Amino acid sequence: MAVRQFLDAILAGETSPRAFEALPLPGSYRAATVHRDDTEMFAGQATADKDPRASLRLEEVPLPPVGPGEALVAVMASAINYNTVWTALFEPLPTFTFLERYAKRSPLSSHHDRPYHQVGSDLSGVVLRTGPGVQDWRPGDRVVAHCLSVEMQSPDGHDDTMLDPEQRIWGFETNYGGLAEIALVKANQLMPKPGHLTWEEAACSGLVNSTAYRQLVSRNGARLKQGDNVLVWGATGGLGSYAVQLALAGGATPICVVSSAEKAELCRAMGAELVIDRAAEDYRFWRPDGTSDPREWKRFGARIRDLTGGEDPDIVLEHPGRDTFAASVFVTRRGGTVVTCASTTGFRHEFDNRYLWMNVKRIIGSHFANYREAWEANRLVAKGRIHPTLSVTLPLDAVGEATRRVHRNLHQGKIGVLCMAPDEGLGVTDPELRERHLPAITRFRASAG
Repeated sequence: MAVRQFLDAILAGETSPRAFEALPLPGSYRAATVHRDDTEMFAGQATADKDPRASLRLEEVPLPPVGPGEALVAVMASAINYNTVWTALFEPLPTFTFLERYAKRSPLSSHHDRPYHQVGSDLSGVVLRTGPGVQDWRPGDRVVAHCLSVEMQSPDGHDDTMLDPEQRIWGFETNYGGLAEIALVKANQLMPKPGHLTWEEAACSGLVNSTAYRQLVSRNGARLKQGDNVLVWGATGGLGSYAVQLALAGGATPICVVSSAEKAELCRAMGAELVIDRAAEDYRFWRPDGTSDPREWKRFGARIRDLTGGEDPDIVLEHPGRDTFAASVFVTRRGGTVVTCASTTGFRHEFDNRYLWMNVKRIIGSHFANYREAWEANRLVAKGRIHPTLSVTLPLDAVGEATRRVHRNLHQGKIGVLCMAPDEGLGVTDPELRERHLPAITRFRASAG
């Protein structure tokens, strides 16, 4: 009943901190979880055969305590990221290892060690309560959250919080993630919700847009500049669809690699002109005996040069990992940069180091983004420079199916999940800006039919 009272206040447009503080907090709420007792349920199965629908549950969980510097958020919508796939498959290891380690850090984090893990690393919603020491956010604030949870107790993190030894990905390496009716975040994860977007549109950019921003634009990444050629693998996926937009917005030329004619057309709809359908052109970077095939790297590189007028990529945005990494290193121009994260096809990379060292190329490891980078990425969304790539939205009770689609690559852009929001299309407070950008905002949904 208490959850419903908060929803009614949000739908009524109530934003008064006093009004929200007067509403009683619920003792429990609905959340998508995996369970410690299920971690061996897929034993002996190949990764491709594992089904997230079997491990993900929707259940009532108790409300967590709000500690110093933290906030409880009523989650109106969330989205699926690949780390939820890993969590649901218990790969490369069960996330309960992360929760146990975090719980041992201090009494304030001990409650993260539960027999269940509330998953999810994106949200849009409304602040319900703040803990001691929170000054910049109040109950009633409309927010989105980025997924970096960091303690800031080490000097190592004060130049770049991604270097903090106690940085974690919220909802993956911590509990109480965003695929739920209520989430627990640190206050320095919060950012203003873009007013021209619906709840589900606003929820889908936090992780992937921030990750792409650090990889391509930030001084901690490839430092993209005007005129750069940027090879983007999976250019209509969650990460790639934002990378393409960031490249175009920065005056660079994206070279989009996709796996179907439909996805190629979607890249062109975003404004990209150079597109490679790797399925149609049948690139096979690995031989049947498990060894790399340099002839395919060269064929791929020649195709890129055909598109660019003889130029190699200045930057390669690498996230597939094992399947593509050797080709990425090979095709990068002399002195160019491969910036890598995720490795969704495998964490062990093999490449020919001669093409790296003799051509003075660089490999940069990039993991999510710090608060400043996430804030700047969100600012671009709020200004209508970068648009959400939401293709479909499912209800919270279909979170297993939503995760299965990402696992099977049966999606384009991002899959949104309605949590407390009863319907799609709610939450817009700036209809004028929305109207100016509506075709771009809905582009991925129009493509999905």
